[in-house]
Amino acid sequence: MYVAVKGGERAIDNAHAWLADERRGDRDVAELSVAQIREQLSLAVNRVMAEGSLYDPDLAALAIKQSRGDLIEAIFLIRAYRTTLPRFGASKPIETGEMACDRRISATFKDAPGGQVLGPTFDYTHRLLDFKLAADGEVPEAAEGTPQGGDVPHITGYLNREGLIQDEPESDEVPPDLTREPMELPAGRPLRLQSLTRGDEGFVLGMAYSTQRGYARNHAFVGELRIGAVAVEMDIPELGFAIEIGEITVTE
Repeated sequence: MYVAVKGGERAIDNAHAWLADERRGDRDVAELSVAQIREQLSLAVNRVMAEGSLYDPDLAALAIKQSRGDLIEAIFLIRAYRTTLPRFGASKPIETGEMACDRRISATFKDAPGGQVLGPTFDYTHRLLDFKLAADGEVPEAAEGTPQGGDVPHITGYLNREGLIQDEPESDEVPPDLTREPMELPAGRPLRLQSLTRGDEGFVLGMAYSTQRGYARNHAFVGELRIGAVAVEMDIPELGFAIEIGEITVTE
């Protein structure tokens, strides 16, 4: 925003109208709906939700539409909206060991207990443009397999039995919330992890690759990466126990 420029209310209104016109594009082309963005641009929606610290696919899709696909602007919109929402409770820590995994891979164990699940990934695509998508956009439905039952144990748990994982000291202290209070340095581990979660995806990915591929003779390996649905539970004081209020998709 150029705060030094004083064009007056009329100029600002005209700028808004022009922006809306640019956002709409050619009127002969069907308008993109929020549902289409939510369902077909799901990775963009997930990024806006993660960096905006608000889990709502519909609102994230709306922010992407409003920002003309500028994900950084969409993230700002979601963050600003989140500050207007009331807080009426807190959920319990999610149990990722009970995750229904769409993707679960490990570079540490080739034969990971429970199996490797590639899931929907770009890892094995050829990075070539698929002009069939421009022609009709129709793709055959993916084959369905039998879901695995039971919990999915963490691979780091197996490594920890061999003494290869540095334990974090347990504490009953409630971690601070980065969305409600600004971070002060030096920051503890919970705040650092929250800041990384909200960090720009490209920057965090670059840091991850530099950690794995650089620094003298050290070479880090991905112990485990998983994506899937996890139940969210919340304690209800009137009931005296926790109930499941929904499911969210998370990465770990």
